[in-house]
Amino acid sequence: MSRLRAAALALVVGAIVVIGGYGIDAARAGASDRPALGPGLVTVRVDIRYSRFRLDHLRVRAGTLVRFVIRNRDPINHEFVVGPASVHAAHQHGTERTHPPVPGEVSVGADGTGETVYRFARPGTVVYACHLPGHFAYGMVGEITVVR
Repeated sequence: MSRLRAAALALVVGAIVVIGGYGIDAARAGASDRPALGPGLVTVRVDIRYSRFRLDHLRVRAGTLVRFVIRNRDPINHEFVVGPASVHAAHQHGTERTHPPVPGEVSVGADGTGETVYRFARPGTVVYACHLPGHFAYGMVGEITVVR
């Protein structure tokens, strides 16, 4: 390859990297600038694929009741648990593979769908996770920001 072609290729690749970087930064900035959901009842759909929650950063207003519709697209079971640290601590060491749905908690079978509701009472950060063996450590965890 000639030096001129190599230099042109390097310039094109460099431009792509710079433009891509700006796009990523803009996308990140947009996530925190999105309006918060609520108040009232809102529905949020969450997909699970490859043992990962497909849920963009979520912002809700304090007092909002969220109906989560969880679609498990994996060939294995998962769960969706949202709530304070005490709830996650109880599930982290629990032995139940499934449990009946309660507010903020639902088991979702392979290729299945489940629903749960959760009221976000006060501003702060609320964690959601799957606590089946090894799933939390694998990265099945996320956060929801609650604002005034």
